Amino acid sequence: MSNASITVLYFAQVAEITQTRQEQWELPHTISVTHWLDQLVARYPDLTPMQARLKVAINQYHVNHEAMINPGDEVAVFEPVTGG
Repeated sequence: MSNASITVLYFAQVAEITQTRQEQWELPHTISVTHWLDQLVARYPDLTPMQARLKVAINQYHVNHEAMINPGDEVAVFEPVTGG
């Protein structure tokens, strides 16, 4: 039996809070971005204040929080970029 996983990439302030740029997460089954973000915040509670505004890309495509993450996917997590 093989363990299914996803590769998670963190950028900017999210990387600072998690203290890593990349890690592997076990993911035995498909999960919604919303549910996965709940797990992310449980693992890294300091992300709680920014949870609602976190952006996610799956396999380099920006997705909304209703999208599904599948085992084997690459998931990038970042804050929206603001300019002025």
